[in-house]
Amino acid sequence: MAILKHIASKNADYGEAQRYLMFQYDEYTGKPILDENGRLIPREEYYLDGINCDSFNFDMECKELNAQYHKNQTYDEIKSHHYILSFDPKDAEGNGLTGEHAQKLGLEYARKNFPGHQALVCTHMDGNNESGNIHVHIVINSLRKFDVEQEPFMERPCDSRAGYKHHVTKDYLIHLKQSVMDMCRREHLHQVDLLTPAEKKITEREYHARRRGQRNMEKRNEKMISEGITPRKTKFQTQKDFLRTAVEDAAASAHSLEEFQDLLMEKYHVTLKISRGRFSYLHPERNKPITGRNLGSHYEEKYLLPLFEKNAEQQIPGTMPEPSLPENDILSAMPASTPEQTADAVAFIFIKSDLRLVVDLQQCVKAQQSQAYAQRVKLSNLQQMAKTVAYVQEHGYDTQDDLRSAFSEAQSQTAEIRKALRSTEQNLKEVNEQIYYTGQYLANKSVYSQFLKSKNKKLFRQEHQTEIALYETARKILQERSDGKKLPSMKALKAEKDKLVALKNSQYEAYRNLRGYEKELRTVCANVDVILGKDHSRQAEKSQDIS
Repeated sequence: MAILKHIASKNADYGEAQRYLMFQYDEYTGKPILDENGRLIPREEYYLDGINCDSFNFDMECKELNAQYHKNQTYDEIKSHHYILSFDPKDAEGNGLTGEHAQKLGLEYARKNFPGHQALVCTHMDGNNESGNIHVHIVINSLRKFDVEQEPFMERPCDSRAGYKHHVTKDYLIHLKQSVMDMCRREHLHQVDLLTPAEKKITEREYHARRRGQRNMEKRNEKMISEGITPRKTKFQTQKDFLRTAVEDAAASAHSLEEFQDLLMEKYHVTLKISRGRFSYLHPERNKPITGRNLGSHYEEKYLLPLFEKNAEQQIPGTMPEPSLPENDILSAMPASTPEQTADAVAFIFIKSDLRLVVDLQQCVKAQQSQAYAQRVKLSNLQQMAKTVAYVQEHGYDTQDDLRSAFSEAQSQTAEIRKALRSTEQNLKEVNEQIYYTGQYLANKSVYSQFLKSKNKKLFRQEHQTEIALYETARKILQERSDGKKLPSMKALKAEKDKLVALKNSQYEAYRNLRGYEKELRTVCANVDVILGKDHSRQAEKSQDIS
């Protein structure tokens, strides 16, 4: 898989980039490696070319251009941009990727995406940390040398004119990643989706911090072992690694957001902060939290909340161990009525209570270690039990069977609305795809009509290969989906999309309410089982009153 990295540099010494590409540097310190005579050691194998400049006079030509336009003269200006295109090590073994071919691809990529710039393109064969992966360095002067034609990825008119600087934006980086993916797929090289957020986001800075930390730890451990001391740790962990481990462990067993927060604090002393729907985690040794987005997509709200829901669905009410409680019928004198059920799921409104699960002291390690903490848990359990009794009385559940029946019905309603929501989402996805391909079909229809009328169709196809391919792909897909029927208009498709979006929003609101109601009843069932105990649970199964 090819990976694209970008580094902006304010270093005015352009020769430093030349030396790095041509000579050996220490990966840990970033300093050049010298021989016994104090001279730089050339790299064993590399391929170097210049674009719009001589590769060996890159530094002088960049400085001359900067002086001509009076740019890049101050300390805080970005002087150059360094892009690194790293190929998968498997490409060299299985797909025949060589240094010469990688250099050719790098030159093609640089000319296409950085037109008019002075650039150095250099291919290294060694790979980072002796991994053996072939990678291409592209170093460009931030100032454009020549006027070029306006390209679709250029956001401003001046981005094509000489004397203006390289403009890096979020959309432009997306274009660069897409260009890498297209090139690798064309060349049949290993490639992943660079536009999808990584499950674990490890930046260049964290990667090197981890390597330095591991190296220092190994040195300390060697010294301890020589002194007869057994090291406690052998693997270095950054603060982000610690947070990832904590989140993964807590999320694996948490059934709700509240329980997730408690587990993080109790086991790892990590504080979860939620701001505008975004999760952040405060490491016990930091003052500033780290956002879930900086850890990876598996540490954000969109991934964790459905995971809690899945964990809750797998939990069976009434199976948790019951602590010793006085065998008193504390749920007596219940009013004989059943909870009101809503016929229309979309109109269902749920108001969440602050009811929480009773903590099992026998399974709580912290409570066993701390008498003071165990006392606080006991008081909290009494409060939750009282709230559970009040909840049962308020909603009029006469027997435990009534309570479980309400819980089963809530589960059934949640499953039905979830199924309907997924069906709507699938229909919406199909309509969006049809809108996309219809637009692609209409946008390239005129070019295809010209192709049919052209005298030299082979030449015309070569000149308009992309437009014709897009048209034919869209036409084929639309024909397969229409089954010979007339294609709907774009106006009709957008109207259908609006209806589906409105239906999806209403179904999601109903699903969210029903899911909250189901989770609350699950908590009530579990707490009632703890209060009544096993003997009372058996009596309740014989349809006795919960009293």
